[in-house]
Amino acid sequence: MSNLLERITVNPKQCGGRPCIRGMRIRVSDVLDLFAAGLSAEQILEEMPDIEADDLKAAL
Repeated sequence: MSNLLERITVNPKQCGGRPCIRGMRIRVSDVLDLFAAGLSAEQILEEMPDIEADDLKAAL
């Protein structure tokens, strides 16, 4: 579990200090919004090719 938590980063100078995926400008909230909109993990990975399946697990 700690490895998954390392995938979530918080930088006050990036995205208003909101949690992001591995230092990229992909906010955890953006990933969660896609899940809430009904997209599957596979669809999200197609939509955002820079993230990995473990990033989705960490966001959840």
